[in-house]
Amino acid sequence: MRQDELYLWFLSDPTAPRWVGQLRLVNAGKGVSLEYGAEWLNSGFPLSEDLLLVDIEQLPRWTGMAVGAVDDARPDRWGERVIQYLDKPARLSIMEYLYYAGDDRFGALGVSTSAGAYTPCAKNPLPRLAHAQQLSQVVHKVSDKEPVNEVERQMLSAGGSFGGAKPKALIEIAGEQWVIKFFNNEPIDVPLVEHASMTLAALAGITVAQTQVVPLVGENALAVRRFDRNGERRIHCISAGTALRAEAVAGGEPEFGYPHLAQLLRRAGVAQNDANLLDMQELFRRMVFNILIDNTDDHEKNHALLVVSPTRQGKYRLAPAYDVLTTNSGQGFQEFIVGADQRDSTLSNAMSQSELFGYTSAQAAAQVVRVISVVDGWRKHFAACGVTDADISSLALRIDGDQLHDQRRSFHPADYAQPAKSPRRRSPFAK
Repeated sequence: MRQDELYLWFLSDPTAPRWVGQLRLVNAGKGVSLEYGAEWLNSGFPLSEDLLLVDIEQLPRWTGMAVGAVDDARPDRWGERVIQYLDKPARLSIMEYLYYAGDDRFGALGVSTSAGAYTPCAKNPLPRLAHAQQLSQVVHKVSDKEPVNEVERQMLSAGGSFGGAKPKALIEIAGEQWVIKFFNNEPIDVPLVEHASMTLAALAGITVAQTQVVPLVGENALAVRRFDRNGERRIHCISAGTALRAEAVAGGEPEFGYPHLAQLLRRAGVAQNDANLLDMQELFRRMVFNILIDNTDDHEKNHALLVVSPTRQGKYRLAPAYDVLTTNSGQGFQEFIVGADQRDSTLSNAMSQSELFGYTSAQAAAQVVRVISVVDGWRKHFAACGVTDADISSLALRIDGDQLHDQRRSFHPADYAQPAKSPRRRSPFAK
């Protein structure tokens, strides 16, 4: 089925879907536009800051993308691979990927073939945790380009196109949706290492998505509870990439970085009870933690924002951290900009613009010390999580290697103490 036009719906309450507008394939098939419908213009809200409530067709500013927040509704590489494998679209455009992703995509947006009724691509019920072993075998077949039978096809179709670059699917655990991530022939037990990394991050004062290890025959999988769901309700979310692209001036390139995201939260975050300040400060801890555990895969799609009360022109909250694990690369630079020295994976770079996170230098240094104290105990924590001695030894080459270990040992908060204030000079005219 070729799709040149589709219809976008808002599904915060799936029992009462709201039509948003029309999607069109543009830019010679390399982009997707959005034109809001009249009802949404009257009573809706901007889906992202670059999708204003105006009665025009809004075009994507970058090739190969859907416009604004719509781009977050399409699957990433693994999802595209599953769609190619199962649905075999006649044409592989962004529009086809948007359609075949089905109903359980990221956030609260849905794609339909009708403006009059929400009619997404039909999928099967999600597999349950008890089916994890079978699901793992199906995923491995897709990875190896092996044929699957009809039962396996139905199982993978239910939730196999949910974002990300590595093999994963959606499953149901105790009535809730979780993303299950599978071993992908890596040299270490990545699902178990990710669980250990995420729970270690929580000890450093970082809000993380809930995880649980799923033991399988001969390997582990990792289940991650969806933070864009609250019972039956769906939470409108956008990626940091979408939010930061919306800020880019016409003709300019977006700046993807921790300081830039912090400043966006300062401006557009929830101000009540200083929530935006707390999010900015937690983002600083996430940055430092990622540096110290050698998590260099911290690109703009691996950070997200929750849109609070979107129907009342909502503001942003920092979503729980996800995809946090040591990448064991030792490349020495992050994907997200850190500070004045751009992407360099150094604590001095992290400290260089600490004021943009709402900290004084002394306060930021205290947070670095806090994260260091947690990372110093990573071996014991990983072992308690079941990571093998061999995998710990492999990870130690990076986490405890000279590049990172020396930074932990040589960081001195006194170097960032606030300078004493100069005494105020007394006016010679004072009596």
